[in-house]
Amino acid sequence: MLQQDPNAEPQITRQCFRRRYPETDFYEEKNRDKVRNHTYKSAIEYHADNIRNKVVLDLGCGTGILSILCAKAGARKVYAVDAGTDIASQVANIVDANGLSHVIIVVRGRFEDLEINEDVDVIVSEWMGQMLLGEDMLLRVITARDRWLKPGGVILPSSGTLFMAPFTNFERYCEKVEFWLDVAEIDMSPMISFTEQNAFASPNVDRINDENLLADPQVVKHVNCYSITIPELMSIGESFSMKTLKQGRVNGFAFWFNAEFTGLRQEEEQLSALDRMDSALVLCTGPSVPPTHWEQLERGRPFTGSVTLTQPTKHKWLMEIKLIYRSNNGDLVCKKQTDLFSPF
Repeated sequence: MLQQDPNAEPQITRQCFRRRYPETDFYEEKNRDKVRNHTYKSAIEYHADNIRNKVVLDLGCGTGILSILCAKAGARKVYAVDAGTDIASQVANIVDANGLSHVIIVVRGRFEDLEINEDVDVIVSEWMGQMLLGEDMLLRVITARDRWLKPGGVILPSSGTLFMAPFTNFERYCEKVEFWLDVAEIDMSPMISFTEQNAFASPNVDRINDENLLADPQVVKHVNCYSITIPELMSIGESFSMKTLKQGRVNGFAFWFNAEFTGLRQEEEQLSALDRMDSALVLCTGPSVPPTHWEQLERGRPFTGSVTLTQPTKHKWLMEIKLIYRSNNGDLVCKKQTDLFSPF
């Protein structure tokens, strides 16, 4: 059953997505992610006792996969909500094709404008954006939590942890920069400084391996979905101090996240964010799991600085990143401010 929200407004974010690639490519990429699919399926099955005969709210339902998994886990009713006009229509068709239209209600419209005439027992969402906090999906989960989640209700994922570490990737550096030393037997080396200033000016979504990391990762932010507030997410700052594990040229800083499906309300900050991986269902996007400028570092020397992530008041799908780091003799090495646009 498809419901139309009369207060729905065109979404600028969707328009931005379409400029980057066809909408079908966006959903295909997400649904081809076997790690993502398996983790959500396992988490929903693990929490089946909290879902069976309960009301579930799926925020940003996309193709409806999470709604269908919750329905199969025994949910009495599932509200599948998405702001996209075309995809909401397709979800209604997918729900019908799976014989679940008596359980899943597909709703198109802005989450902030939704009117659901009952409280819900479970909120499930793929709220994680680039660097965990990119986009504004987590803000919407918080809004939904405060409006509709029953006392003792469950949020999946229940928490997330953003990590960072300096990395080296000499091969990629050579591919982008040293390529200009010899082009068709022509010296184009003047392009090197120009390339260094432009090719690495914006954050890059890419994969790195453990061997690329120059230091152990440090937690930038741990988010507990039961207690986090919107003002807390507007600006996040964290100082870091690391010791390098090996000598290497710093080509950048890598950021990645874990999304944790513990379903627990208590303050999880009592546990080490790294240790939680052994005791919870975790969707990990770090370099150590199956399937981003520069200064020379000496092994064991201190590496300090700070990172600040700020979401603009108006365009919350953007992320402003300010990174300052010092090393060796303590001189300022880099101070950069840029915008991160998340394609997701």
